[in-house]
Amino acid sequence: MSDILFSHSYYYQLDPKQWKNKTPFPPLGTLYAASLMRKNGFTVDLFDTNLLDSPQTITTRLKRNTPTYLVIFDDGFNYLTKMCLTNMREACFEMIAIGKLFGCTVIVNSSDATDHYKDYLKMGADFVLLGEGEMTLLELLQTLEGKKTVESVTGIAFKVDNRIQVTPKREVLQQLDELPMPAWDLIDMENYHSVWQQSGQPFTLNIATTRGCPYKCNWCAKPIYGNRYNAHSPEYIVEEIRYLQEKFGVKRFWMCDDIFGLKPNWVQEFNAALKTQNLNISYYIQSRVDLLLKENTIDCLAESGLEEVWVGAESASQKILDAMDKGTTVAQIYQATQLLKAKKIRVAFFLQFGYLGENQHDIAKTIAMVKELMPDNIGISVSYPLPGTKFYDKVKDDLKRKTNWTDSDDFEMLFHGTYQSNYYRKLQRFVHKEFRKAQGIYHLKQIVNQPSSISVSKIKSIAKLGYYIPSAFVDSLSLQKLQHHES
Repeated sequence: MSDILFSHSYYYQLDPKQWKNKTPFPPLGTLYAASLMRKNGFTVDLFDTNLLDSPQTITTRLKRNTPTYLVIFDDGFNYLTKMCLTNMREACFEMIAIGKLFGCTVIVNSSDATDHYKDYLKMGADFVLLGEGEMTLLELLQTLEGKKTVESVTGIAFKVDNRIQVTPKREVLQQLDELPMPAWDLIDMENYHSVWQQSGQPFTLNIATTRGCPYKCNWCAKPIYGNRYNAHSPEYIVEEIRYLQEKFGVKRFWMCDDIFGLKPNWVQEFNAALKTQNLNISYYIQSRVDLLLKENTIDCLAESGLEEVWVGAESASQKILDAMDKGTTVAQIYQATQLLKAKKIRVAFFLQFGYLGENQHDIAKTIAMVKELMPDNIGISVSYPLPGTKFYDKVKDDLKRKTNWTDSDDFEMLFHGTYQSNYYRKLQRFVHKEFRKAQGIYHLKQIVNQPSSISVSKIKSIAKLGYYIPSAFVDSLSLQKLQHHES
């Protein structure tokens, strides 16, 4: 079989906000694809771009050992790749051009390429894999190796006589355990260790237990795995955890599923399988507040090592949650947060401002909820329209000058919302400051009422009040001016 150089087009250094965090994760989706091709007789190698700063860096690898195929296979489990950032799109275009210079057959798979396959083919890609890519890639490569016609391969876009052809859609993989374990051996783990040491956090690796999400939030794009929800068995995941502990000594994991533990009894079986293997881990997840309230889910999550949950709170306005087709209630956000805290599990909120119809009353409700519930962390974004969503269809006529963010800290409003970009950028900073201010006051009260609860982290939080109190006040005045100017 011919040899394949796998790569991907996400460069942390081209996304300053993420690079500053110093918490990079290996390209898990790429590793799954590489593992499957290797199992089927292909010679594979990986050019990991995560910690690099330029697409030109691939030139040396291609010059040293020109592969037959250059497969730019993005990590579909990384939410940053779903944002289709233009920095990464341009990096991929450059990698395509370099690959063609060295005579490679260039194959691309990513959220952005699925949405904009015409652009990628125009820039020189030979094939674009549409949606979930592993099985499509295997069939395509076997077809090319056998010198057969590719029209029979489902889920691809390509050119014939300068005309684009798109074959019928491929069904998503349902039996995920058919995939071999990701090719973790291709990763230079020491490089990741070195960067994580700068973050001050324990070294963490990413694992995907599922693919897809069956919920229908109307702003959420799902170009790779769609609305289907399929899961690995708990035994498969526990075996991967055992391998990663023994190979790399890692004990902390980011379960990067869109929704963790949705399948009935999966969490309970996962907890039991960890015990059977005598594995002690800590991990954090994304979930929904309504899901967390089912049966004994929180109890089993806590027992199995869960340390933090990121929930899509989005807003404390039921009007906005309903407009988003979120399917959750504000009351569920409160109840789930309180139950998680009672189990000593950290809670973090994803918040979204700027959705259609949001007003000052809705914004005030969200800020008040954050200050009342005191999550351990928050992540703030503005509504971001991506192809394939109902939300995109509602605002697509506004998307003329710019349709994607440059990097994840861009924060530009791409449609005509209640306010303009400057307002939401200032609002993001203000809400973070109000949150940190509330945390500092909360910790101060804790120490006054219970001196034995004092800690270094609480002292630091209190000390920062000297900055957050006046700074939040100044931001509130700026927001009032912007609100008046834009109303």
